[in-house]
Amino acid sequence: MAHQVQQMAYVGETPWHGLGNSLTPQQPIEIWEHEAGMDWRIEETDVLYSVSGGDGLHLKTNPDAKILFRSDNHAPLSVVSNRYKVVQPHDVLEFYRDLVSVGGFELETAGVLKGGRKLWALAKTGQETMLRGGDKVKAYLLLATSCDGTICTTAQFTSVRVVCNNTLQLAVSDAVGAVKVPHSTLFDPSRVKQELGLGLSAWDRFKADIDKLAARPVHKFEAMNYLVEVLGDPSVPLAEQPNQKALNSVHALFSGGAKGADMASANGTAWGLLNAVTEHIDQHRRARSNDHRLDSAWFGQGASIKAKAFGEAMKLAA
Repeated sequence: MAHQVQQMAYVGETPWHGLGNSLTPQQPIEIWEHEAGMDWRIEETDVLYSVSGGDGLHLKTNPDAKILFRSDNHAPLSVVSNRYKVVQPHDVLEFYRDLVSVGGFELETAGVLKGGRKLWALAKTGQETMLRGGDKVKAYLLLATSCDGTICTTAQFTSVRVVCNNTLQLAVSDAVGAVKVPHSTLFDPSRVKQELGLGLSAWDRFKADIDKLAARPVHKFEAMNYLVEVLGDPSVPLAEQPNQKALNSVHALFSGGAKGADMASANGTAWGLLNAVTEHIDQHRRARSNDHRLDSAWFGQGASIKAKAFGEAMKLAA
């Protein structure tokens, strides 16, 4: 799958997905573009098709669609509507320029997935919190887009638990944790930043929520019921669960196998249970490649499971 795993770049320790070129801190956007494999443009051309007539084949164009392709190697990316608004790789990194220079943000990882069909960058916001036992959680801002219609252009506040690098989006119901721009609309970075604000309300609410999770003890039967709700089928008896292997794997992580499972904040708590799920999704769930695992954990089924896991954990803490 080497053709699927394009370049990525990161600062600091090797990310959990194990992909990318290591950079020293405070590199300019232009260096990030090159090292993260984002120094190319998305170009477009007509969709052509052939029809046979009495005097041979004729090429026709489809006025309602266009082909997107990479400028560097001319590899095709997708066929989209003519109304589709493209966000360039450069635009993804440029979004952070003022946030880094005057806002105290720091780019930490960026790159492309699926041969360039998905583009993303992740930056530390400078906000963090400490749970019991020295369990540090940091706030990040993720900007991601696609050129094949699989995701909207999304600016999303995300948390990373330092001890294990598990990722979890800030799932808060009454605060702005994400801004999504459909590809039928022109991406306006200034407006997106304005809608996000500084994310302070979202982060403060998230801190309060995970404090509750860390303070909520979870009994063995509660843990398995929770895992069935998140990963299994609650209408089926435990012994007949179709996803038995995943249930056992996550339960083993919760019972001491996960990174940081022995910390006071996580040992036998709802926070530890949630992080057993996120570690399973981010680092252990079967995937064709690390590229596919990262794609799922941030943008696909894995991200949906983590969001459900957070919601179910908050029910325990209610």
